[in-house]
Amino acid sequence: MTSLATSAVIEGFHPDPAVGPDDHGVHWLANSSFEYSPGVPLFRSDDLIHWQQVGNVLTADTQLPAGDAAPSRGIFAPTLRHHDGRFWLITTDVGRPGQLVTADDPPAGWTEPVRIAGLPGIDPDLAWDDDGAGHVTYCSGDPDRPGIAQARTDPATGVVLEPPRALWSGTGLQYPEAPHLYRHDGCFGE
Repeated sequence: MTSLATSAVIEGFHPDPAVGPDDHGVHWLANSSFEYSPGVPLFRSDDLIHWQQVGNVLTADTQLPAGDAAPSRGIFAPTLRHHDGRFWLITTDVGRPGQLVTADDPPAGWTEPVRIAGLPGIDPDLAWDDDGAGHVTYCSGDPDRPGIAQARTDPATGVVLEPPRALWSGTGLQYPEAPHLYRHDGCFGE
């Protein structure tokens, strides 16, 4: 009789994992770090079983000022993507506009943050359509439009290119969180 493994993929405190492959079959994992700095621990794996921490994404004060976030603030629910040969990480930064950083080689360091202003909410996701436009999907903090919302956004500048549109109001509980969209067969899907 075979039993299922009951241990965590990564032991310890690593909430809100975002996992994705690169073009070479290596998988990368990033997770929330809240008020702790350096922020967003980063792991790599060749087999999705054995993971090695290779650093942190947010290491500079311009990305996450050390000691600046109060308890239960800071960095929540990152989304990690590999698109057009680059790594992209978008995340909530509680108390500030969300931010987007990129890297060609994740362990070597990440860019200065691009702040995404004008999309009040948490748990941002980033996906691209066929014409290369970025779409940020998130849990809206707008009391007039609660639920999952989305807006075309320029990932290079953080400029929101259209008013956010409501996608789903949820099931009636407080917040539908953590939308993750993927382009598949010409359509976005969760």
